Amino acid sequence: MSSMQPNFSANATFVRPATFFISGFSNVPHAKYYYVFLSLVYVVTVLGNSFIMCVIYLARRLHTAKYIAVFHLALSDLCGSSALIPKVIDTFLFEHQVVSYEACLANMFFVYHFMNLQSLTLLVLAYDRLVAICFPLRYHAIVTKPAMFLIIGVMWMLSVTFFSVLVSLLNRLSLCRSNVIDSYFCDHALIYRLACNDNSINILIGKISFGLLICTPLILIIITYFCIFLALLKIAHGADRIKAIKTCTSHLILVTIGYLPLISNNIASITTPFHPNTRLLNNSLTQTIPPMLNPIIYTLKTEEVMQSIKELYKRRKETICTKRRRIQQTYL
Repeated sequence: MSSMQPNFSANATFVRPATFFISGFSNVPHAKYYYVFLSLVYVVTVLGNSFIMCVIYLARRLHTAKYIAVFHLALSDLCGSSALIPKVIDTFLFEHQVVSYEACLANMFFVYHFMNLQSLTLLVLAYDRLVAICFPLRYHAIVTKPAMFLIIGVMWMLSVTFFSVLVSLLNRLSLCRSNVIDSYFCDHALIYRLACNDNSINILIGKISFGLLICTPLILIIITYFCIFLALLKIAHGADRIKAIKTCTSHLILVTIGYLPLISNNIASITTPFHPNTRLLNNSLTQTIPPMLNPIIYTLKTEEVMQSIKELYKRRKETICTKRRRIQQTYL
């Protein structure tokens, strides 16, 4: 219980806890089985995203603007899961629930930053499909590798700037109510609610964050696919229309997996009284499962990736056979 007692550094008007106590999964029955499950999810996430990044790097046919965005999605998924899952396992499985103030804010920044990059990258991939289907003759002139690097660079600058501001604004709060965070990571909303002074600007930036992270990209993706749908109606031949739809299938599945559970959780939390344990489990699964599934979907549902994997395997096999023949000739 001593870890539950706040260790405050304060003067007469301002209170800042030296540590926070992350209490999230403490009351979940049989939680250790869930931590084992998260460990497996993390292993699959690391292997899957590392695999898809290696395939894109090694296969020359995938050195295109579109697959720069796919590579970035895999990198964001890998970094986002690495910022969250190992910390959750360390916190609850190994009972390191006391975390320093600075480490808490740093973890918050990286979790939100990579979540935002995942969301924005899905939007970039929707833009890629929009240009490919609506402006096929100008696609290679519009969606170029320099343009894609520029878009990703702007995404990083905007995300780093915004979430640096979001995190740094917490330093102005006097957190005198408690140092206990009832979540599985350093949740921004739960921290600013511990404040005794005015936290209205933190509430505002939290709402802006929700709009930036979820609402705006999703709305733009819906608009993008509405435009794609109109363009598909203009395609005369059914075979060409089906071919165009197939190029969007993997991205649509990623968008559904990424956004549907997130939106469902937020709507359910407003309309239905959730048990705290259910809310925590739903939120954690929403953050951890999509990064695991994304590379699997892109591998299985994208013909270019599957063909590249076959070519790399064939090339590797030929290289091994050539080395064996050389060794045999040397001994002969």
